[in-house]
Amino acid sequence: MQIRTVLHPTDFSDASAEAFVHALRIALAAKAKLYLLHVASGKENDVMDFPHVRETLARWGLMSANEPLRAVEAKLGISIAKIDLEPQAPAEGVRRFLADHEPDLMVLATEARHGASRWLHGSVAEKLARETTAPTLFVPAKARGFVDQARGEVHLRHVVIPIDHKPKPAAAVGIIMGLAHLLAGMDAEEHFLHIGKAAPRVARHDAPDRVLPVALRQGDVVEAIIAAANDWPADLIGMATAGHRNVLDMMRGSTTERVLRQAPCPVLAVPA
Repeated sequence: MQIRTVLHPTDFSDASAEAFVHALRIALAAKAKLYLLHVASGKENDVMDFPHVRETLARWGLMSANEPLRAVEAKLGISIAKIDLEPQAPAEGVRRFLADHEPDLMVLATEARHGASRWLHGSVAEKLARETTAPTLFVPAKARGFVDQARGEVHLRHVVIPIDHKPKPAAAVGIIMGLAHLLAGMDAEEHFLHIGKAAPRVARHDAPDRVLPVALRQGDVVEAIIAAANDWPADLIGMATAGHRNVLDMMRGSTTERVLRQAPCPVLAVPA
């Protein structure tokens, strides 16, 4: 997976702060361009509220806090663009940006709403994820992240990847583990999971004859995925997304969206 551009929509909340450090660490590892995008609220000082890139990099020991922002690219190989859109509905503003820029990865904070609150007001993160073909890393507000905010260290060892016969897992697995290895090297290990009795065949990309083990679980798909993520425990859940399959999914949300609302760690959704 080649990452040239990373998009992080932010609302300046504590939840977005956690997602921001993940977006910044990924941009650093990939030497990519990082877009920090905010839909303006009309305040004159909106731009001053943007995540403090230099301060964060200084806290991580990568540069001095008093260096100019342009020094980030020269010193670390990444560029930062802070964009404040005119006042409008957040989902609509980001949707238009996505149409024009097509990032390679989007990093979103999510409050993981449940029940009536989600049904009445919806989830901006879930709406945006349906608008892009780019892989999207969701960082739930109350989950444990894999990037340390204070030191910038990456703790990404166990990657749980639920797989099914459709969508075929190969392409999504390559993207998920490509990101994991970019951040953590070969220390990142995949754990394949299938809910059912007959798992799909998964082979190594560099050794097609070598079939990888797949753990089998029974019962409710979402409950089984969350239980496995807690048992290993997972630092990242990676999922291929097939969209809404039927009326029940439209009412309850897709499997990926339902996992996201209970996930103990970030979730990387890869559109099929």
